[in-house]
Amino acid sequence: MVTPDVVLLTKADCHLCTAARAAVERVTSGLGVAWTEQRIEDDPELQQKYAEEIPVVLVDGVQRDFWTIDEQRLTRILKKALAA
Repeated sequence: MVTPDVVLLTKADCHLCTAARAAVERVTSGLGVAWTEQRIEDDPELQQKYAEEIPVVLVDGVQRDFWTIDEQRLTRILKKALAA
């Protein structure tokens, strides 16, 4: 079984990021999947690419959601990835 790589892109002083952290944690913990958080301020390329869309959820390097995280969609995506 391949574990999907889940990354939450955030930035400082982002109220949406707080809600996104909680949403990603609920979904991933329910499925037994680890996730990481990366601040875009630490990477100029990410900052340029995602500055207006934060927070962003990447699954295996593919943008899957931004601003408000849809927990049902993220659950479906991760279940599909886990089944592959």
